[in-house]
Amino acid sequence: MSNRRKYVKRSAEFVVAIQVDLDMDGFTYRKWGGTQRCKRGDWLVNNNGDLYTVEGDTFARTYRPSGPGTYLKATPVWAEVARTGGAIPTQEGVTHYRTGDYLVYNQADGSDGYAVERGEFDRMYEPAD
Repeated sequence: MSNRRKYVKRSAEFVVAIQVDLDMDGFTYRKWGGTQRCKRGDWLVNNNGDLYTVEGDTFARTYRPSGPGTYLKATPVWAEVARTGGAIPTQEGVTHYRTGDYLVYNQADGSDGYAVERGEFDRMYEPAD
């Protein structure tokens, strides 16, 4: 049985983002202990100085504009504390995590997941209930 809870992004926690809508094959980069992949239509995100990409359909479904080049995560997430370290497959590649980090899912069924370091998760999210 999962200890997954529903969370929402704190209202002051916006990201700066730009869509990578260029005629290209994409690119790869190393982050979170693995290789990540960005393809045409994905978004390059600056989240309080943390830079990464978000898959295009996921970004469109979960973020809303809040100002010129800024976006708020408008949909809830479901998250649980990792009991052991490991790796989680993501839309962009794979993310490694440690015991105590959060496993976060954009869907209630546990799909479209990723990991977030505990301190960062606590800064960005609050329980939805």
